[in-house]
Amino acid sequence: MTVNLSSSNKQIDTILVLDFGSQYTQLIARRVRESNVYSEILPWDIDEGKIKLINPKGIILSGGPDSVTNSYTPRVPQIVFDLNIPILGICYGMQTLAEQLGGQVISSDQKEFGYSELQVTADCVLFSDLGKTLNVWMSHGDQVQDLPDNFDLVAATATAPIAAMQHTTKPIYALQFHPEVTHTEDGKTVLDNFIFKVCGSKKDWKMDDLIGQRIKEIKDQVQNNKVLLGLSGGVDSSVTAALLNKAIGNKLVCVFVDNGLLRKGEAEEVMNTFKENMNLNVIKSDSEEVFLRHLKGVEDPEQKRKIIGRTFIDVFDAEATKLKDVHFLAQGTIYPDVIESSGSESKEARVIKSHHNVGGLP
Repeated sequence: MTVNLSSSNKQIDTILVLDFGSQYTQLIARRVRESNVYSEILPWDIDEGKIKLINPKGIILSGGPDSVTNSYTPRVPQIVFDLNIPILGICYGMQTLAEQLGGQVISSDQKEFGYSELQVTADCVLFSDLGKTLNVWMSHGDQVQDLPDNFDLVAATATAPIAAMQHTTKPIYALQFHPEVTHTEDGKTVLDNFIFKVCGSKKDWKMDDLIGQRIKEIKDQVQNNKVLLGLSGGVDSSVTAALLNKAIGNKLVCVFVDNGLLRKGEAEEVMNTFKENMNLNVIKSDSEEVFLRHLKGVEDPEQKRKIIGRTFIDVFDAEATKLKDVHFLAQGTIYPDVIESSGSESKEARVIKSHHNVGGLP
C-alpha cells in the first residue's frame, strides 16, 4: 500500500522506481501505470524516510550511465534491503545489486547495444508463461561475471552469460536487458509478472484518480488567488490549462507568446481553441520580430534552443509585469521533456538536449 489519493482517502498500491540516471526510467513508471498500478520515480539517494512513507509494494532499480567498477558511483540505499520487499534490478540496477551483495561486475570487451537473443535457462516467475527464447533490448558495457551468494542464474545471451538472476529465497530479481522498452519481446509481461505475481499489487489506480487528486490539491493551494500560465498550445501546457481551468476557472490567466516559429495558422488555432472555444483568459503577445532578430545568423540547434528559451523568458516576464494580483506561476511538462532534459530530481541522467521552451533558464 502507499499513496493516499486525497480526494477520496483511498490507499493504493505503489511500485517505487529508484532512478540511477537511465533515459528509460520514465518508461518503467509508464509501463507500471499502464497496468493500472501506481508508480512513482525517486532519485536513488532519496531520504529513506520518504521511501518508508511511500511504503511501496515493490522497488524497481533503473538502469544508468555509470559503471559500478568505478568509485563513488550510485549504490542501492540500505533501506531498500531492510524493507524486505520485492526488488527488481534492471541493467545498472542489476549490476549494482550484484556488486553490493557480493558478486563481481566487470567491464566487458564485448558491449551489447541493440537486440540480443535471451535464453531462459531456469524456472523464474518473471518468465512465467513465456517461451525459453526471447528477443530483448540490451544497452550495457559492464556485466555480472560472478553471481552473489544465494543467487541462481536464470537467463543468458551470447555475450552476457549472466543476463538474469534471482535470489534463492528472497523476492530479489535482476535483468541485464530492458523490459520497459517496446523493443523487448514480451517485456511488458515480464514487468507484469513482477508487479502482480511477485509484489501482489492490485489494479487499483487509473488516471482519473490522479486528475481528481490534482484538482483538489490545486484548489487547496490556490484558493481565491490568480495563477499565471505560459500557454503554447502544446500537450503539456494545454493539459495544464485544462486542469487548472477545472480547478480554479476564471482565476487562471494564460499568456500565449507567438514567437513566429509556429506552423502556418497555428497561433490563430491556439487562440480560437482556448480563448473562443474554452473561454479561457488568454493574453497574446505578438513577438515574432523579437525572436527572429535574436535568431538571425544562428545555425547551431543547441544555441537556437538557448536563445529561444532566454527570449521567451524575457517576453513572458514583460507580459507578467503588466498583470496585477497574480500569486502563482504554473508550468506543465511531459515525460519526453523530462527525459530529454535529464529530469528534475535525478542528478545522474545524461542530458540529450536542453528543453526547447526553458533551455535558456540558468
